[in-house]
Amino acid sequence: MGDFLISYDELQQTLKEVLIQFGFSEERADQSAHLFAKTDLDGVRSHGVNRFPVFLKYIQNGYVDPSKEPDLESSIGIFERWDGQLGPGNLNASFAMSRAIEISKNFGIGCVALKQTNHWMRGGNFGWQAVESGKIGICFTNTKANMPAWGGSEPKLGNNPLIVAIPRKKGPIVLDMAMSQFAYGKLSNFARAGTKTPYEAGFDTDGNLTKDPNVIIENDMALPAGMWKGAGLSLVLDLLASILSGGDSTHEVDKSGVEKGLSQVFLALDPKKLELEEWAETKAESIIQDLKSSQVFDGKEVFYPGENVLRNRQMNLKSGIPVDQEVWNEILKFKES
Repeated sequence: MGDFLISYDELQQTLKEVLIQFGFSEERADQSAHLFAKTDLDGVRSHGVNRFPVFLKYIQNGYVDPSKEPDLESSIGIFERWDGQLGPGNLNASFAMSRAIEISKNFGIGCVALKQTNHWMRGGNFGWQAVESGKIGICFTNTKANMPAWGGSEPKLGNNPLIVAIPRKKGPIVLDMAMSQFAYGKLSNFARAGTKTPYEAGFDTDGNLTKDPNVIIENDMALPAGMWKGAGLSLVLDLLASILSGGDSTHEVDKSGVEKGLSQVFLALDPKKLELEEWAETKAESIIQDLKSSQVFDGKEVFYPGENVLRNRQMNLKSGIPVDQEVWNEILKFKES
């Protein structure tokens, strides 16, 4: 069916109305819908509206409880540990980053670990949350097993996303990456479009590299980014998330057969409180300017992480947000039911 354009306000309002039907309070529906709509507004289509029907099915199946909010388990100075109680992942994550930000205002650094939460959808939202408050933000999550250990023939590791966000007046630097070469949301986009991935993205059942997203999705055998390096980084992120939160690790999440009950960590650093504000701005600017001065191959351009987000946001606010018609029709059926 292809795409159509929709305004941010209409998109956000429609998603909000559906979430209220699914048991969200008006305030929480508004916040969750904002996080979904903002994802598409910023051009990250793999983790916004396209994920919304799956999110609703998780609620229907009892994997996500719209009424649950994080419960404090431990608070020791700069560090807090919370139980997400299987509440909505994007709301839990937004709450956890807001707590890390508040703690950093007092101590210069704040760390919040969260167990028993759900998929946070677009992790980059919480990096942007940090930089929009003037803080450096770092957060990561584990996932179900959907990637092999290097040399392995079965999924043992998660594609455990990592976000690092650094404020800068001319445009924040926001790295948002999964440990797989392509996030599964992007693989689903390729599969929906009936196209191959531009680079090898995973393994087939014989251990050969493949560009076929359907084969990769079916077998949960995504290629680790950086091969053995991405596999190693995935493992240590899972270790840190589950140890610090007191929650489940990837192999324990996998036992349920459903991607729920995840473990996450959120850090915020306040450059002002750490007496680094002016230095951080000057240093970040010099590094980005050097990067942008790079010579390039014909037809290429160098971007820093997050640079295109601001362009996409401005363009989509002006022209409308592209949304897949088939996905939108599915969402409207939920609204009408």
